[in-house]
Amino acid sequence: MKRLTWLGAFLILSLILVACGATEEPTATPEPEMAPTEVPTEEPMEEANSIVDIAVADGRFTTLVAAVQAAGLAEILSGEGPFTVFAPTDDAFAALPEGTVESLLEDPEGALKDILLYHVVNGVVKAEDVVGLSAAPTLQGEEISISVSDGKVFLNGNVQVVITDIVASNGVIHVIDAVLIPAA
Repeated sequence: MKRLTWLGAFLILSLILVACGATEEPTATPEPEMAPTEVPTEEPMEEANSIVDIAVADGRFTTLVAAVQAAGLAEILSGEGPFTVFAPTDDAFAALPEGTVESLLEDPEGALKDILLYHVVNGVVKAEDVVGLSAAPTLQGEEISISVSDGKVFLNGNVQVVITDIVASNGVIHVIDAVLIPAA
């Protein structure tokens, strides 16, 4: 159980780091096809950076990075992996009810860690693979449902994947527009 918890934590951290690095590629290219056009100029740098490194450098994932660090998942998500992180932006965290983030930060080893691990999948799942799945198991232990509607990918029915395939040295990051909350 401890191994699964650490692995989950690592995945969440990877998601956060990758999300931070997402601003460089995603802002320039929000679509997967466009991202590779910019990757050649920044590919050597990105491939050398872990999910956490990318998330920190990005600037749109400060809340996620702070949460990952508070929950003790930064080292895991900076580790070998590979992980797929569904990274919520600062705006996604801001959309939560007032006081939610602060409350979660008060118990970093409990609910916060569970929520962060719910954003991490073991292995690399690129956009081309995600669209063929109906669900993916998370490091938290529950599955995230996956659906495609009008060419857009949604997690758990209403959380949209807005930027895909931000490649890190230890996995991949997909940016999402809301925070995923596990059922349990």
